[in-house]
Amino acid sequence: MTSTAVPPDSGTASDVGDSLSGRAWAMLLVLCGALFLDALDVSMKGVALPAISADLNLPPSSLQWVVSGYVLGFGGFLLLGGRAADLLGRRRVFLGSLLAFLVTSALGGLATSGEALVATRFLTGVSAAFSAPAGLSIITTSFAEGATRNRALAIYTATGASGFASGLVVGGLLTDLSWRWVFFLPVVLACLTLAGAVRLIPRSPVAGGAGRGFDVAGAVTVTAAMLLLVFTLVEAPARGWASARTLASFGGVVLLLAAFAAIESRTADPLLRLSLLRSAPVIRANVGALVLVGSWVGCLFVLTLYLQEMRGWSALATGLAVCPSGIVVALLAPRIAPPLIGRFGTTPVILAGFACLAAAYAVLQLLRVDTPYATVLLPAFLLVGLGFTFAYGPLNVVATSGVPAAEHGVAGGLVNTSFQLGPALLLAAVTAVDDAVAGDAATTSAALAGYRAALVVPLVASLVGLVATATGLRAGRRRARRPGQAPPAGCSPRSASRMAASPCR
Repeated sequence: MTSTAVPPDSGTASDVGDSLSGRAWAMLLVLCGALFLDALDVSMKGVALPAISADLNLPPSSLQWVVSGYVLGFGGFLLLGGRAADLLGRRRVFLGSLLAFLVTSALGGLATSGEALVATRFLTGVSAAFSAPAGLSIITTSFAEGATRNRALAIYTATGASGFASGLVVGGLLTDLSWRWVFFLPVVLACLTLAGAVRLIPRSPVAGGAGRGFDVAGAVTVTAAMLLLVFTLVEAPARGWASARTLASFGGVVLLLAAFAAIESRTADPLLRLSLLRSAPVIRANVGALVLVGSWVGCLFVLTLYLQEMRGWSALATGLAVCPSGIVVALLAPRIAPPLIGRFGTTPVILAGFACLAAAYAVLQLLRVDTPYATVLLPAFLLVGLGFTFAYGPLNVVATSGVPAAEHGVAGGLVNTSFQLGPALLLAAVTAVDDAVAGDAATTSAALAGYRAALVVPLVASLVGLVATATGLRAGRRRARRPGQAPPAGCSPRSASRMAASPCR
């Protein structure tokens, strides 16, 4: 039986089987193209950082803003982007944000100063903050919850991993020509994706036309809170975590979030329904999302500097060294993640993912000046790939399972906010630890000590994800012992019949 995609904003999903129709495949291909572009863009910029630093005379403390500027725009506007997709129409928001991405990427390639480059990265992050939840909610409202949606999300995940792995290699090749090409190539790909999206993503009714309002006060307060939080996390290592400015900024974040909660509890059309934050699976999914991506971004930042500055590797060699992690996800995620979810449920699969990540970061504690690639670095990268294969797709499944279709945009925005706050938080922590241990890194031994200390941060973060996920496994077992308990969302009928042995959550 083939599936048929329903209009993305209709708020329902058709009864579909395990295979996808031609129209559904085409739409999924376009959405995957946008995610591929986002992942490609991020990874290409990562390997180009040393070249950007040399050309624009950016010190390490300023260089991180090429990454953090993007994260600031992305993380700050995600909830607003998710709600805009729900109210203004997912197709409309997706197309508009893709066009904005195209323009800002072109401007980044033309930047002649660090300030201009960081500004374009911020604007690119804002555009991604609207496209990411729109794209995810198009998938979750177009494919029926269960095996079909799990398969679509697994393909979506694998596409992102393919983009990331490709970006590492392509970014290395382009950086050898000029770092500006890592900004211009996404312009071409964005044009192609936009042309396909205009043709293949169907028009649909706008939810706002049904009498639903837009929570302006809530949007302003939560966006301000997210911007201030990400900015504070990025600036804290340089300013000092206990400095008056940092503490005052964190205090401002708390006040803004308190104001947001008060607004949401009183408005008839909240930006974020607060009851969503009382769902234990949703909270665990967002904690997992935060540490999954954040730990890898922090780790990759350290390893890029280690390989290029200490080992003298080129940008291309660095990209080729790291890309096996993405290749593992691209090859395995569509094939093994959906069957594993169907057999064991989401939580055990996510748990396996965090176990692989913890093992990878533990292996990297063996880092030395001449660490062999084949016996230390490559196994760590392969384990990271397995970690994302097991965890990334199921986290997206859990984050939107049981959420009304009309709120899939904001649920997608929430989990994507976690995916972006994680890199901001852990990149700041990694930078702070490296600076505290290595100082000015006048010697190779001092630099190595800083790298090794910084790599403890992703290890601890992965263990946090492991523990948080394990609490869900225990909760699932308690539910399984209750007679007459309905199977949790995300369980297949086959796994639901064996909940006592392998609970879905």
